[in-house]
Amino acid sequence: MDTSSIMALALRMAGLEELPGDSAILHPGDGIRRVLIGIDIAAAELHLAHAKGYDAVIAHHPPGGASTLSFHRVLERHVTQMVGTGVPEEVARCAVAPLVETHRVRASMTNYDHVPSVARLLDLPFLNIHTPLDEIGRQRIAEAVAELPPESLRQRLVDHLYERFAEFRAASTRIEVRIGRAEDPMGRVAVSHAAGTNGGYPIAKTYFEHGVDTVVYIHCAPDASDRLAAEAAPEKGLVVTGHIASDSVGITPFVAALREAGLRVDVISGILGL
Repeated sequence: MDTSSIMALALRMAGLEELPGDSAILHPGDGIRRVLIGIDIAAAELHLAHAKGYDAVIAHHPPGGASTLSFHRVLERHVTQMVGTGVPEEVARCAVAPLVETHRVRASMTNYDHVPSVARLLDLPFLNIHTPLDEIGRQRIAEAVAELPPESLRQRLVDHLYERFAEFRAASTRIEVRIGRAEDPMGRVAVSHAAGTNGGYPIAKTYFEHGVDTVVYIHCAPDASDRLAAEAAPEKGLVVTGHIASDSVGITPFVAALREAGLRVDVISGILGL
């Protein structure tokens, strides 16, 4: 395989027709048989892979280059997800706009060429695949949520996610009902994932204001969840599934597909459940 066919496989599995801004082939290559894949890859991991004879390295999180500089564009996926639950488009865009601008400015402050330059110097094929793998994970989690009726208790939702996914069972972190009562019905659920990063306070608040009873985030900063807890109606809830475990839910099917295609694939840096 080559780096283009690896990326194309991820896009097909996610049902995406275009390459999202947070994913990129950072140093192309072909003749790939041995791959190292991890959630976070930096210069040290590239040197390790080169020393051990890997033909290519795949990162999940953007390590620099085009996927860092264009990361803010995928945050617009929050708008699509929110509209899909009944949030008016203009309201959704207002909720997302500050997040987009913050990440656009932050990207311009980074040394975006640091890690990709190491891959080029080593002549080691290198790519990162973020939104496509997160979208695979989002679909899997959303399918699991849809298996439960709305009257199911939030604790039942937590238990069901553990039953369905080895990635959550393998994690050192635990799924939390961060806001609301575990003993209350989950009601209408929105799985907010595969949109760059967590939507924080404004996006969860908007979901709550437009008929969603339980928001599922893969991570949420304490200041955001504390503010939501102080302001949300008593029946509203936030379930946090855990960042690395939830990323793994989307990555493990891709690893399996690469192995089925004949590649030797080793995992590093947080991938769970294999």
